[in-house]
Amino acid sequence: MDQGVILTAESRPSPWGNVAKPIIQCSLAEVMSEELAKELQLEEESHTFPKEILTDDGPFLTGDNIDTSSDEILAQMLQTQFDKEFDAQLSREEKKFNGDSKVSISFDNYRKLHPCEESDSSEDEVDWQDTRHDPYKADKPTTTPKKGFIGKGKDITTKHDEVVCGRKNTARMENFTPEFQVGDGIGMDLKLSNQVFNALKQHSFSEQRRSARLHDKKEVSTAEKVVDPKTRLLLYKMVNAGVLETVNGCVSTGKESVVFHANGGRMEDQIVPAECALKVFKTTLNEFKNRDKYIKDDYRFKDRFSKLNPRKIIRMWAEKEMHNLKRMQSAGIACPEVVLLKKHVLVMSFIGKDQIPAPTLKEAKLGLEESKQAYYQVLSMMKILYEQCNLVHADLSEYNMMWHDGKVWLIDVSQSVEPTHPHGLEFLFRDCRNVSQFFQKAGVAETPNARELFNVVSGLNITSDNQVDFMAEIEALEKMNEDHVQMHGKKVSMYQKDDDGPPRIYDE
Repeated sequence: MDQGVILTAESRPSPWGNVAKPIIQCSLAEVMSEELAKELQLEEESHTFPKEILTDDGPFLTGDNIDTSSDEILAQMLQTQFDKEFDAQLSREEKKFNGDSKVSISFDNYRKLHPCEESDSSEDEVDWQDTRHDPYKADKPTTTPKKGFIGKGKDITTKHDEVVCGRKNTARMENFTPEFQVGDGIGMDLKLSNQVFNALKQHSFSEQRRSARLHDKKEVSTAEKVVDPKTRLLLYKMVNAGVLETVNGCVSTGKESVVFHANGGRMEDQIVPAECALKVFKTTLNEFKNRDKYIKDDYRFKDRFSKLNPRKIIRMWAEKEMHNLKRMQSAGIACPEVVLLKKHVLVMSFIGKDQIPAPTLKEAKLGLEESKQAYYQVLSMMKILYEQCNLVHADLSEYNMMWHDGKVWLIDVSQSVEPTHPHGLEFLFRDCRNVSQFFQKAGVAETPNARELFNVVSGLNITSDNQVDFMAEIEALEKMNEDHVQMHGKKVSMYQKDDDGPPRIYDE
């Protein structure tokens, strides 16, 4: 045993652990000392708030008082240092990229630590009335105050403040459509209430929709004496193809079409007249809303009518007139000759001379003998139209008959229907009434009344004394004919003639 080491009670290790150091007792005078209190306070603050060393890159925590045992503090320190190094590298890249250019690119959106604090409102929400930097503005309006509390809660400004809302409503007017003139508002501190702003906003939307409707109507519709761009393109193609030489001015306008004069050109398989009439059907739908009854019940177009949109139905009107004119022309009735049909533009021969259209019977000043000739021609054409062409004009009057070269010419047959139409006999009676009234006023004594003329044209012997009973029998015949067609599926009229006898109603 080594005799050089002497164990004492103080140096001998305790089997129960380290012995606590004895607490140094201090006197009451030391406890009450102010200097001791200050030292204890500084020591406590040094543990709670570590010292910061200001470097070129910013403050950095240092000192022996940092609690490095905390992983959270170490992670925050490392992240802060990484962000500073990233921003420094970004600044060098930005400076290298921009160089000495007058137009620079900012990389601030990619920085980790922004040099300035974020404000409550973005740049887009800066009050447009702020004219603090305007040297030419003498009386600068008051800018919009920041939202929040000022002082001890006495002055409160929120987003519902009347002044704030008024100025923001004025600024929002810049988002209205350009057609809605609102001014710039720089010269005045204008404040709009919510009620006024909402009314102006609704009016702006209404004006925008109205302007769009007018633009669409102008672009895709045919008004009087003018054509839309699509129709103009069709006419240009006809001229380029050589079908027409030139397109001249408008010669007449109607409810459903506009007629232009054109000089004819040439076609390979058909002779083009020297003077042509271009009938352009209006692409506005107002005039066709009440005229669908002429085409939806016509068996030739009935299946197609339900599958087409309204604008394509207008093309069907042009197609229908083309077919009706060809029927009339093949039967020898004086009518315009069909040259070409392109969509809603129908090219026909011109009834007139030297770009002057022939007058209608309403405009022509006919003598008594000429009126008699015109009556017999019209009567013959109505019978041929009904018997051979199997058509009813459905709009025959002195306005749709022209007088040219001593003959009556029938025009405007787009609404013509066949007698099998559910209202075919009614349309025929209306035509007879118009013709009878016109020629009776012209002094033609041979003109019968409407009922007699109807029996002559149709070959039906309806013996009613008054118009009411006469129309009732016509409606009854139409009902019988409609049931006959539905039952047998026939597209022929049940009003037939015997080969060697007078006309009679077809008996099943």
